[in-house]
Amino acid sequence: MAEVDDKNPENVDGKFYVDSQCIDCDLCRETAPANFERDDEEGYSYLFKQPETAEELELCIEAMEGCPVEAIGDDGDA
Repeated sequence: MAEVDDKNPENVDGKFYVDSQCIDCDLCRETAPANFERDDEEGYSYLFKQPETAEELELCIEAMEGCPVEAIGDDGDA
């Protein structure tokens, strides 16, 4: 389970985030490309934009549920 105290520093403030458990598998970026990006230097994903539409919210939830290491959380600063 993702830990809010261990989130990657590039995450924007808000409910969703990616923590340091990320293994750079690309699933979240493929599932919700409008919300997740890759830090090329460090080799992990982060949330660059909180979901703004029902579709983006659904895709972020899908990415979170599909994350193989549970590095995506939805209990951040709302």
